[in-house]
Order: sequence, then structure tokens, then C-alpha cells
Amino acid sequence: MKIEKSFQIDAPQQEVWAFLSSPEKVGGCFPGCENVTALGDNKYKAAVRVEIGPIKTVFNVDFEEAEKRPPEFMAYDSRGEESHRASRLKARTTLSLSPVDGSRTQVLYTSELSIVGRLGKFGAGMMKKKADAMGDEFAQELRLQIVGPSAAPAAVQARRGLSGRQKAIAAALVGGLLFLLAYYLMR
Repeated sequence: MKIEKSFQIDAPQQEVWAFLSSPEKVGGCFPGCENVTALGDNKYKAAVRVEIGPIKTVFNVDFEEAEKRPPEFMAYDSRGEESHRASRLKARTTLSLSPVDGSRTQVLYTSELSIVGRLGKFGAGMMKKKADAMGDEFAQELRLQIVGPSAAPAAVQARRGLSGRQKAIAAALVGGLLFLLAYYLMR
């Protein structure tokens, strides 16, 4: 399955590149991302709590930087599996940044994604539709992190005011969907 998304951020290309080059910062934009650990040599591991339909699980994913051309292009390979090995995923993700003007950046990402196992049984159409919605949420959270509250809609800002338990529930509901699209942007 191919996932492609494009959006703009009201920040210069160098600032967006610096943020996206930090796996720990990017991980904070993903609902359900529990941690990001550097393994060295441009390799990282992350745990993401996922809920898709009736399935609730944690995916452990390894990321490796395949190519990098600062401040305009990154490519990553990732492999992961559910904690009980019921599902496995593999992806090649690219991320391109280009200046719109001196204060705005266009972000384009694509992922060639393969999921097998119990999560792979969901229809590709359903997964793509949910991944698209997750991409929108990721873009809004990224804007909020880089530019601040004025760049995010009220719904995203309101989520920040939730209690810890409410945030965990919200993250679990959205995390699975955002995971499929945005998880591969982490470096």
C-alpha cells in the first residue's frame, strides 16, 4: 500500500528539518508513541501503542536511515512486529522538504507499506482512509510543536488540556491510525 501526504508548516525549511531530524521530538507528535530509543549508527527503536478496530496492541519498530540530504530529503527503512507477533510491517518512507517562501515549508512524505497478519486483514481501502486522517492529525501536531498553538486548530489545542488518562485514551484511539502513516517519518 502506498501512502502519500503533503502539507505546509509556517516555519523556515531549516527549522522544520531540525525538528524532523530529532526522533524524540517527532515521536511526541504521534499519539500512542511510548518511547524512541537511539541504537546508534542512524538506527532507532520505538514502541507504539495501537488500537485499530477491536485490536489493541504494542508495535516494536526498528528504523534505519537509508539516505539523507539536508535540509531537503530523508529516506528510512522500517520493520516491526506486534508484541505477540500477530502482525508484521515493513516500509520504505521518504520525506521531502521544500521552501514555499522564507517562512513556510512544504512537506511531502510517501510510504510504501506492507502489513501482514491480523492487522493486514483489514481492507486496503479502509486502512488508506484511516491513514489519511491520521496524516492530517500528525501534520497538525507537527505544526503545533514547531510553530506553537496559533498554528493548530482548536480541536488539537483542546486535546492538550486533557487529563493524563484522557490523553492516554485519546492516544489509543488515534494512535493505531496515525501509526500506519506517520510512524515512518521518525528517524
